[in-house]
Amino acid sequence: MPFPLNPFRGLPNGREVWAWGMYDLANQSFQLLINTLLFSLFVANVIAPSRQAGLAMWSRMGALAMILVVLLSPIAGALADQRAWKRKMLLTTGVISSALIATLALLQPGQIGLTWALYLTAAVACGLGENFLGSFLPEISTVKNIGRVSAIGWTMSYVGAVLLLGITAIYAFVLERPDIAQARPMFVFSGLWFAAGILPAFFLLREKTRPQPGRAGTAIAAAFVRLAESARQSARYRQLVRFFLAFFVYSMGVMTMVYFLGLIGDRLGFQLPRLIVLALIIAVTAGAAAAIVARVQDRVGHKRTIAAFLLAWIVATLAMAGAELLAVPAAAYWVVAALIGVALGGVGTASRAMVGAFTPPQRAGEFFGLWGMVYKLGGIAGVLAFGFLAAKLGQPIALLIVAAWFVAGLLLLLRVDEREGVTAAESALDAR
Repeated sequence: MPFPLNPFRGLPNGREVWAWGMYDLANQSFQLLINTLLFSLFVANVIAPSRQAGLAMWSRMGALAMILVVLLSPIAGALADQRAWKRKMLLTTGVISSALIATLALLQPGQIGLTWALYLTAAVACGLGENFLGSFLPEISTVKNIGRVSAIGWTMSYVGAVLLLGITAIYAFVLERPDIAQARPMFVFSGLWFAAGILPAFFLLREKTRPQPGRAGTAIAAAFVRLAESARQSARYRQLVRFFLAFFVYSMGVMTMVYFLGLIGDRLGFQLPRLIVLALIIAVTAGAAAAIVARVQDRVGHKRTIAAFLLAWIVATLAMAGAELLAVPAAAYWVVAALIGVALGGVGTASRAMVGAFTPPQRAGEFFGLWGMVYKLGGIAGVLAFGFLAAKLGQPIALLIVAAWFVAGLLLLLRVDEREGVTAAESALDAR
């Protein structure tokens, strides 16, 4: 079946889905340019007194940011459901993120404390915003098209990534500013990109759920009551619990590759221009994979789709480890990068759709807060473990262990009963 020129055709709320996807496109300026490509190198080579100190600083900053998101996600999600604040929280975190991303351009060598403060606040706001964005998925989709809608947003995010990388390439190549110390204007641009991308959500995205009565006297206390109630009902959502366990394990690998890909390339001797090409290959293939998922996931099933892309992750990670062990030519990394892109784009959208299919709309903020918490917990474990393993055993051996995480995640995924998970979400909706 050919891909439609208009991916929103046939959706009853195409404008709303477009606005939701534009937020996905917007936050690529943080996920790609700040986390993966530019700011990690900026910290290591400009802010810190030495590259070794910078690598350690970046690892700790990333881990702490994810820890804070983990601690805040469940209560923030439950609070958003209780007071119907998902839209307010989504837009607020977006404004905070975009403003602080731009201020990263003001940082000077040696300003360690200010770097920590600005980056952590921006990263936590962006991480929480991702959860609130995901929590809208059950509201703007149905059981029959949730995979398609999720994939549309994911595809739009990688369209944004390609555009951002193209602009970064022009900045580095055409304007002849390949040195990472000259990247400050790109931080300002990233903040403006994020701010512009959230405007459609401000005008078009609306929250359909209503505030829910609670016995507790305050919003925070009511949110804790909701979390306790969900814990008591965990047997009802046991397939979601099983999926979260698998998701945690393979997220260790995904987040490790996201956080360390730029530094892995830097260690291989890739200068900024080659790193941009590497990231561009990943973004294009990830977007293509997400577009394919949009066409097939709702027919094939979420579980099968995730399993296929986990196999791609296993092959990609083993190939990267083998390429370094065998000292293959640098051109081989372009092929590996393409495979990583396919795995990254496919597993991300399919995982979000699986959570959406298992989530009743009245608990979307809470459950997607848990989704974000599990994702970041996997990231914390993976980032810290990879940094330690790479230092002790070498990068190739550490990558082989990352491949083992994907294998373990796949085995745990096979225990998930997709039909039972969807039925549990539908029965919770009927019981309202």
